[in-house]
Amino acid sequence: MSELRNFDAIGIGLASPEKILSWSKGEVKKPETINYRTLKPETDGLFCEKIFGPTRDWECFCGKYKTKRYRGIICDKCGVEVTLSKVRRERMGHIRLAAPVTHIWYYRGIPSRIGLMLDMSPRNLEKVIYFAAYIVIDPGETKFSKMQIINERDYREAYYKYGRNAFVAKMGAEAIRDLLAEINVPELAKDLRSQLEKARGQKKARLIKRLEVVEAFRNSRFRPEWMVLDVLPVLPPELRPMVELDGGRFATSDLNDLYRRVINRNNRLNKLLQLGAPNIIVRNEKRMLQEAVDALIDNGRRGRPVTGAGNRPLKSLSDLLKGKQGRFRQNLLGKRVDYSGRSVIVVGPELKMHQCGLPKEMALELFKPFVMREMMRHGYAQNIKSARRQVERGGDLVWDMLDEVIKDHPVLLNRAPTLHRLGIQAFEPVLVEGRAIQLHPLSCTAFNADFDGDQMPVHVPLSSEAQAEARYLMFAANNLLKPQDGKPVTVPTQDMVLGCYYLTIIKPNPDVPEDAPLRVFSSVEEAIMAYDEHQITIGQPIRVRREVTHNGKTYQGIIETTLGRCIFNEVIPQTLGFVERKEDDPDSQIALECDFVVGKKELGRIIERCIHECGITKTASVLDDIKTLGFHYSTVGGISIGIFDMTVPEEKDALIEKAEKRVEYVNERYMMGSLTESGRYKTVLDIWRDTTDEITEAVKNSLGKYNPIHMMSLSGARGNIDQIKQLAGMRGNMIDTSGKAIEIPIKSNLREGMNVLEFFISSHGARKTLSDTALKTADSGYLTRRLVDIAQDVIIRTEDCGTDDYVEVSPVVVGGKTKRVVEGLASRIEGRYAAKDLVHPETGEVLVQKGDVIGHAAAINIEALGFKKVPIRSVLTCGCDRGVCAKCYGENLATGEPAVVGEAVGIMAAQSIGEPGTQLTLRTFHTGGVAAGGDITMGLPRVEELFEARKPKGQAVISEIAGTVFVTETEKQRQEVTITAEDGKIKKYTIPISTPLLVDTGDEIDAGDLLTDGSVNPHDIMKIKGASGVQKYIISEVLKVYKNNGVEINDKHLEIIVRQMLRKVKIDDPGDTLLITGSTVDIAILRTANKWAESKGLRPAESHRILLGITKASLATESFLSAASFQETTRVLTDAAVKGKIDMLEGLKENVIIGKLIPAGTGLSRYRNISAVPVIPGNMPLLNATAGDDPAIKRTEIEEKGLDVGFTQSTRESFEGFVIAKGFSPERFDNICSFDLNALKNESRSQEDYDD
Repeated sequence: MSELRNFDAIGIGLASPEKILSWSKGEVKKPETINYRTLKPETDGLFCEKIFGPTRDWECFCGKYKTKRYRGIICDKCGVEVTLSKVRRERMGHIRLAAPVTHIWYYRGIPSRIGLMLDMSPRNLEKVIYFAAYIVIDPGETKFSKMQIINERDYREAYYKYGRNAFVAKMGAEAIRDLLAEINVPELAKDLRSQLEKARGQKKARLIKRLEVVEAFRNSRFRPEWMVLDVLPVLPPELRPMVELDGGRFATSDLNDLYRRVINRNNRLNKLLQLGAPNIIVRNEKRMLQEAVDALIDNGRRGRPVTGAGNRPLKSLSDLLKGKQGRFRQNLLGKRVDYSGRSVIVVGPELKMHQCGLPKEMALELFKPFVMREMMRHGYAQNIKSARRQVERGGDLVWDMLDEVIKDHPVLLNRAPTLHRLGIQAFEPVLVEGRAIQLHPLSCTAFNADFDGDQMPVHVPLSSEAQAEARYLMFAANNLLKPQDGKPVTVPTQDMVLGCYYLTIIKPNPDVPEDAPLRVFSSVEEAIMAYDEHQITIGQPIRVRREVTHNGKTYQGIIETTLGRCIFNEVIPQTLGFVERKEDDPDSQIALECDFVVGKKELGRIIERCIHECGITKTASVLDDIKTLGFHYSTVGGISIGIFDMTVPEEKDALIEKAEKRVEYVNERYMMGSLTESGRYKTVLDIWRDTTDEITEAVKNSLGKYNPIHMMSLSGARGNIDQIKQLAGMRGNMIDTSGKAIEIPIKSNLREGMNVLEFFISSHGARKTLSDTALKTADSGYLTRRLVDIAQDVIIRTEDCGTDDYVEVSPVVVGGKTKRVVEGLASRIEGRYAAKDLVHPETGEVLVQKGDVIGHAAAINIEALGFKKVPIRSVLTCGCDRGVCAKCYGENLATGEPAVVGEAVGIMAAQSIGEPGTQLTLRTFHTGGVAAGGDITMGLPRVEELFEARKPKGQAVISEIAGTVFVTETEKQRQEVTITAEDGKIKKYTIPISTPLLVDTGDEIDAGDLLTDGSVNPHDIMKIKGASGVQKYIISEVLKVYKNNGVEINDKHLEIIVRQMLRKVKIDDPGDTLLITGSTVDIAILRTANKWAESKGLRPAESHRILLGITKASLATESFLSAASFQETTRVLTDAAVKGKIDMLEGLKENVIIGKLIPAGTGLSRYRNISAVPVIPGNMPLLNATAGDDPAIKRTEIEEKGLDVGFTQSTRESFEGFVIAKGFSPERFDNICSFDLNALKNESRSQEDYDD
């Protein structure tokens, strides 16, 4: 295996007949598979042991040699080598074909490689290959020209007229092979280049295609005639197995049938040639052989596919590679793993943030080898066998050992579908009774899990490196932030929110008169005693004495609040910045940090501040405390829903009656002809919409402040006003299956119940929603897959690329003349590096220096000071040829710290865009014929349209030049917009009068500005504004879609995808480089070629950037393994084989496919070539040199804090040695893995313990 791992690249190419023979262990001559009487393989057949190796380990076919001692001997009787049976997975055979056969990939693919090499049309090529026409190879004395296609009659006439030897014309693959063999590749390349200089139009396009293929052969040094097969390789038998079923029948791989057809036809053709059969019969047999090989390589590519039982097309070699069930996606990118279990999940409210409950039986099975090792180490078992027996028998000893094993051994929990990195997290297992896995309630949001029968698999990280990574990088307590926008993901929900809301609302005690003075308590403890004695309620305003020590000074005083808020603040750090605490103001020092009603939004803000101010470890414990409080007080509060909580407002009937009268009036006007159908429809909808809103307002007012439904909605625990409207107001207008609103509204609400018609109207929309959701999930998943594919090789490769390029960002606005900001400047620049000094516009003070990160406070300050644009470093302008640099990327949103080398930012970007995909609408909104060009695409289809760089629906007219606008009306219901540039250039646009304009006469506009509403074709923007213009357009348009659906997403993720879409350039003039005019190459290849040319004093190539959609860009990647495992497998492999491509294994997919560690995170070579060292006094100098910081100092700090998350001293030290050696910051490690040193004072540790 070590030999296998020691390679840096993997190549693909065409195999010569000699190469195929060198792979082979023998020729397969017979179509037989196994003997049905003896069930042994037939000699010289498709399963022959002499060729492919023995079916049983260390045993030859005849049984003369058995056992391992005869290893390597070839039996003199049956010719089988005595070896392991697994060689049948790797040994190949061959079939020597009686006539040459063309490889279907090379003549049938698009473009046809053989056709381009010979400059023949695929149609003529097919005629020759399938014996329908002759091709002239040497015209000799005849009137024919070389490579002319002639039919049977012309051939016969020439044959009789000029004689047999006067000319050479052949048919079939033999003719093609002879023609290809004649080609002098370097000469042809030279000739095509000279032709290309003069060519124009279609001819030029054809020449570029030809030159690309010819250059591919010239560079790869393959011979073109190798595209025609003389020898056919035979796949090892274990890869096309034959298995016996019950009842003596056999199931066999389709390949065996396809090989059998080839062998039968080949043997028949050999026989006919030996017998000297008539030419017509031989020709027919050769054609059948060609078809049999075609079916074997790619069944169904030409003509009708070969079918098996039940008319099912047989799976050919190409089918084995293609699609979701093919070799690439099924076996190479997705692999089954051992040491895993799966069970239903239930809630574990008493768990800590970093824990999960693991059923005892499952834990024992998962950790069996570890338990057995512990038993042997402690001397309870002498060998593995006895340890296994003891484990299987069970008993107290086994459970004790299990407890010891799992103490510091994290497990990974996963929930399908894993849409983002938070879908797999590490937890410390806690053994529980029963057979269900217990999950911490705050982890549900990240997993998108609920407890209605969801199942989750558990995986065990085996090596110490894997355990350290799980604990350090994947621990649930460390993953509190969403990678898509850097906001907390573990915000309490539902019961917890309701409990906190109940705890912090002010609800006067009904037993206390309103004007009575407030009760005063000497401490919170006294107030709690009064509450326990039922003297006060939890929400009753009280006065309580509070004592606070801050910076060594004690402050005390009486505050007015409620008991609930005092209890809530006990678990909240009092330094979050909600209260401005001044040294000289005692009142501000004793004020409660959260003296306000706490709902879901407020909890989000509290958690966010807590992470920023107190760090991850503290936040995790605060979250656990909030969870406990929330659950307790939502139970104590006893808030529930009953039918009488849905109060129907009294004014509902009057409002509906009023609306009906208005609708009647509108319909009368329509009947009289003063309204169009679309005008009437729109007005009626508006009336009912307004009425619904009025009734909703009435519902709001009629619900009491302490109405349970109102409290649930107001706190953000569950439900919203729209749902309350349907419960107690009126349901309003529904949509039909096409997404159009039905004008008859549902006047009833769910409390009153609906009549039959209303029920039918509502079921329309309900079914539409369900089918939409199902479709949306599939569409969203496919979008994520394409995004992952395009961005998978974007990894942070270096600290700083040193570029001076930057982008200027401004707020994202929507709307025509009335603009609305959808994303402010602060959120776009936070966590990014400034590309220039940012100076205060009035005082001249430098707010952020060039090259410094823009923090949260600085970003808000910059926005407040009215900056319109801010120059920042961006991945769009990053100078790295491979991946991006940490400075251009900025902060890692998942940790809130600067990104480190090795971070797989491309995958994170794809997941961040794809994960909320299911929340986007799937609908194309009907605009009632108001906007030009019909419907405007929104939601998920719009995101897809932008990333695929397609021509959009409802296209807007844009100005191609900058200048002054002049609008005139013309005849035929048109309006003409004339734009006059400063240099006098004029451009006119004719627009239908029904289309509203976004410009007026006298407006000054820039090139690329919109004249009408709608979407713009990104390729048009590319032409007018160049790459930077199209980058800004795609990013802001995608942001608008996500923002309109209430989804927060950071720019940097979109920038990575857009960067990948613009990685290619088209060569206009190759200069003195080896590039080809009109070819598409990666920008990095162009830079390298130009650098080489300039160093030699030659002329560099000229080119222009091109915009590719994500699918095309994925297929155009330099890695053929990545592209082949994405889509169009056969086309990608054909192209790669002709070019003799070498995959340098730089992305993630390529390394997963070949089974190497991915080059990201700790898989990067810079982190791999390191050995772990324990943190013991003798190693301190070494660790100080590595980490640049003294961990011993950190140790003292922790000792003072005395924190504990269940990490023992020895484990901690070995882990910390590993982690610090990996180059991570010791501070962050200490923050995560804090432990209680005091508890370990008495525990003596020996050197052996360190070795363990």
